[in-house]
Amino acid sequence: MRNLEGQHIVITRAVHQAEELASPLRKSGAEVILLPCIAIAPPSDPAPLRRAAAQANEYDWIIFTSVNAIAAFVAEMPEPPSSCQARVATIGAATRHTAEKQGFQVSLTPPEYVAESLLDAFSAENLNGRRVLIPSAAVTRDIIPGELRNRGAFVEVVEAYRNAIPPETPERAATIFREPYPHWVLFASSSAVESLVSLVGVERLRCTKIASIGPITSRAIWKHGLTVSAEASDHTISGLIEALSEVARMP
Repeated sequence: MRNLEGQHIVITRAVHQAEELASPLRKSGAEVILLPCIAIAPPSDPAPLRRAAAQANEYDWIIFTSVNAIAAFVAEMPEPPSSCQARVATIGAATRHTAEKQGFQVSLTPPEYVAESLLDAFSAENLNGRRVLIPSAAVTRDIIPGELRNRGAFVEVVEAYRNAIPPETPERAATIFREPYPHWVLFASSSAVESLVSLVGVERLRCTKIASIGPITSRAIWKHGLTVSAEASDHTISGLIEALSEVARMP
């Protein structure tokens, strides 16, 4: 069903993640424009991540909030993930799938892809005195570690990777976001929102419709006074495509 025929759609995901979104959009008839607004860079200091990965079995819980954190953590582990004795929690179906594919046994995944849902899922766990590790991006929301500490956990957050803007993106973004403007721009992370806003400004983004993968990303969009025209109810790439398609089918 080519319900996106003739729609020019900008994908802001990192290069190595873009095709998962681009391919089904092309099959739906869309003209896909790749504009990677984030690139995954190594941590500024790899030592804390390397140390945490080597001591993975000493933690009671390891929380992964993105597939990028999993990849970075596994790369530093001296033993295979299948040997990890810590209980593992993930946010989101894609993150859980990646963790399990790597060999982790995932004990907990909340029903919604938001930090608050993860905290609710932990409500039945006794965290007093428990050691919790969170490998994450260099800049991340602090709601999870802060609340877990309030519940008595010893939480260690280590920088697993950094989000950077690819060097070719600024010039390409300036070319894309001018008349005639693309019909849609798709965001699958808050980091991509912040990067694109910094590159082209808010006013130019008002000239195209915006689709978001979920509430955290939508909040980053709203913060700049922009409108979210489509938001995935299932906070996955397939959910984002479905939300976009539903809006596109409207008269």
